[in-house]
Amino acid sequence: MSDHPSNASPSMSQTATQAVSPEELGTAAAAQVSTDPLADAHAELVNLKAQNADLADQYLRAQADVQNARRRADDEITKARKFAVEGFADSLLPVLDSLEAGLAIPNVTIEQIREGSEATLRQLKSALERNKVAEINPIAGTKFDPHHHQAISVVPAEQEANTVVTVLQKGYLIADRVLRPALVTVTAPK
Repeated sequence: MSDHPSNASPSMSQTATQAVSPEELGTAAAAQVSTDPLADAHAELVNLKAQNADLADQYLRAQADVQNARRRADDEITKARKFAVEGFADSLLPVLDSLEAGLAIPNVTIEQIREGSEATLRQLKSALERNKVAEINPIAGTKFDPHHHQAISVVPAEQEANTVVTVLQKGYLIADRVLRPALVTVTAPK
């Protein structure tokens, strides 16, 4: 076994003289190796134009999607307004049918008219309840509420001041919104 340095490994001078390809140098070194900066700028311009065209296309598609969504929403709003009372009208049709059927009967008695009217009234109340229409019918002695009641007159009475004495006409709420306030007489302050 010999300890001579020439047999152990190649010398530094031999390694330095070997040729290195641009792929081995990496991208930073390859950029320095490039010989035509005009060609590089032209390639980058072509790349940027392609990206710009792609972004412009994406923008136009997004705008079209927004316009289509807006148009669909406008159509839905128009339909909702146009057919808003459809459910309510549908629930009133049986009431209409009952009234027409009652009027079509010849030679009815007063008892039959009353009975038919009561049945029709029940149908009407049921239809109103299904459509979230509720009565405002305060009992005597209820505190006057200006949000639900409209005072027609103030009368002296033997009950607490500013309370309902009588209901002249029922009021109605539709889903917690006053459709018509109840017309009431109210006690005078003492």
